[in-house]
Amino acid sequence: MHSDLAVIIVSWNVRDLLLECLTSLKAALASDGVDATVLVVDNASADGTVDAVRGAHPWTRVEALGSNLGFVGANNLGLDLVGGTAGAYWLLNPDTVVPPNTPARMLAFLRTHADAGLIGPRLLNPDGSFQECAFRFPGVAQVLFALGAMPTRLYFTRLNGRYARSLYERNSAFRVDHPLGAAMMANAAAVEAVGPMDAGFFMYCEEIDWAWRMRKAGWTSWLLPDATVTHIGGASAQQARPEAMRYLWESRARLYRKHRGAVTRLLARAAVRRVFASTRAQTADPSWAAAYDGILNAWT
Repeated sequence: MHSDLAVIIVSWNVRDLLLECLTSLKAALASDGVDATVLVVDNASADGTVDAVRGAHPWTRVEALGSNLGFVGANNLGLDLVGGTAGAYWLLNPDTVVPPNTPARMLAFLRTHADAGLIGPRLLNPDGSFQECAFRFPGVAQVLFALGAMPTRLYFTRLNGRYARSLYERNSAFRVDHPLGAAMMANAAAVEAVGPMDAGFFMYCEEIDWAWRMRKAGWTSWLLPDATVTHIGGASAQQARPEAMRYLWESRARLYRKHRGAVTRLLARAAVRRVFASTRAQTADPSWAAAYDGILNAWT
């Protein structure tokens, strides 16, 4: 059975947010007249997510995992399960709220832009304010900003990979290096051409790598300001802060090894190791110490 869209939502202990997301998604799909299949892949949640979703949203398919495969592993499983059933795959975070018109607008863009591999909507904070949601591929400067080694007044500038706010305000799609992964939609043909996300990323940076691989294969990535999604952000990662920090910097190390040249990698490595070696020496918390050790090892 073929549909317009296959939506994949990976969850981990965010039951209430997921239920709200599915409620909004159901209404948006119905309002837009979009024929979609919705798959929830649950990473062994301990908060009753699976039973709650099956009870409140029996129209969805739920894949309950016995262990946590991580964001990438669970999404790739979802892509495998729905592969070939739709023209586009929407990887949607559970801490999102989808308004009417957004699914239809995103699908319409893919249908009229055959070379588009990844697209993202404009993301909003829960209070309706602007949320950064599209970025340039990272280099040395972005590492320095992330380490707190650059002036904060320049944080939201091109130097740190940001796009001008005026581009979002024009309400017309613009090319980007990559959208944020919270609500990105992928062209099924692009996924077939370049493969799923790299399973070497447990979480973080996977969408950057995917967009980079698509770019190298001739596909483009876009941001659609006239399609919006509310994104709460960080709901799962906040449950495991030292581990999340480790995953983030391990993923960054993998990303730079795959896509950046020797000089950029050398400069980034020197900065990362200097900062985290100092931080590691000052911490007495075993959880954070283990996280810092993992980061230093990844950037050896």
